[in-house]
Amino acid sequence: MNPMDGIRFAFGTLTALPVRVTRWDREAARAGMLWAPLAGLVIGACAAAAGGFFLLLGSGPLLAAVATAAVPAALTRGLHLDGLADVADGLGSAKPAEDALRIMKQSDIGPFGVLTLVFVLLGQVAVLTELYAESWARGAVATAVAAVTARLTLTLTCRPTVPPARPDGLGAAVAGVVPPRAAAGVAVLVAAGCAAGAWALLGLGAALHHGLAVVAGLLAAQLLLTHCVRRFGGVTGDVFGAVAETATTTALIVSVLGAG
Repeated sequence: MNPMDGIRFAFGTLTALPVRVTRWDREAARAGMLWAPLAGLVIGACAAAAGGFFLLLGSGPLLAAVATAAVPAALTRGLHLDGLADVADGLGSAKPAEDALRIMKQSDIGPFGVLTLVFVLLGQVAVLTELYAESWARGAVATAVAAVTARLTLTLTCRPTVPPARPDGLGAAVAGVVPPRAAAGVAVLVAAGCAAGAWALLGLGAALHHGLAVVAGLLAAQLLLTHCVRRFGGVTGDVFGAVAETATTTALIVSVLGAG
């Protein structure tokens, strides 16, 4: 298989960038989900660049943080945030799986979804504001690490032990396509790459700290994934978005805690 088919699948399904998906089959989905962290790196770099641009123009860290948090939402058409809100509504309803899935498919957002979005985005902006107040490099590294961790979470969510909750949709298209060994290999490479990047820009202490941020993001996402599979019977596209945002927020929080 041409590696570009997998890269196109990753960018075409996980970003709003003008990339045309040339193949839509299980093999392409497998390759695409293995390349998902690369899409995260591009999104994270664009978000960090936006924050740096505002700081360069003389803005305070708060405005730079808002710009940084807005870029991933724009580059994904808000799909991950929408998925997080839908999952919050589904879980918050406390209804049986079939009814909860129906609630998640509705176009409107309920009170649980709204509250979840507010607190998640406030948390992300708060962390980035604190990091940018110290230096652009600290905020940029944390942004990139969080974005990559979020997409690595999607790779791991596609392992065969995670079933789809519905027979159709993006969740069903990519569920179970990534072999466990391949997922583990990508996870090790991504974690090592994040630590190496942090080391190069911020030093050894930052490498260990951001390596821990990756692990924490993956663990938090796994906890949510396990709960969603138990409640809904499997994963949907909304669940993919929810675990990605959970990993993003957790990695950001860990990157700032104890780093002062």
